[in-house]
Amino acid sequence: MTLRLSKIALVATIALWLGLVAFGNLTDYGSNLAFVQHVLAMDSIFPDAAIHYRAIHAPLLQHAAYVLIIAAETLAAALCGAGAWRLWHTRRTPAATFRRAMRPAVAGLTLGVLLWLGGFMAIGGEWFGMWMSTQWNGLASAFRFVVVLLAALLFLGQHDGECDD
Repeated sequence: MTLRLSKIALVATIALWLGLVAFGNLTDYGSNLAFVQHVLAMDSIFPDAAIHYRAIHAPLLQHAAYVLIIAAETLAAALCGAGAWRLWHTRRTPAATFRRAMRPAVAGLTLGVLLWLGGFMAIGGEWFGMWMSTQWNGLASAFRFVVVLLAALLFLGQHDGECDD
């Protein structure tokens, strides 16, 4: 039971964390919009980099990208929250039932990994050259998100020692 409660607490805490990230982006829209705009505009990467043609300067597209990021954060938080709720309600059930209750949490954690690994590290970091920027480089933060979310996925995947007899 302790391992199950630990999984529930972890997923609930991650739901809170992702929810606060999304809430911050919604209530202080302009702060992180500036980050997205600078990354997409590629205005702080090496001046002689040959990838400047990839830049997106259209404000509408920059806002659309930011809204997509916020939507993914919100959905990941909601899925983790729903997963924590379902796990709590199945904490005393057979192992197979408890594992099935993880599906929303696994989906939320996976969406988070896709956002921060695929969106920030791959697209932002590599395609838009964010790694070249000293001011608008979010790779360390993205890496932190990816590590926590992947660790949570691995932990959730561990069997809790109970058998379905």
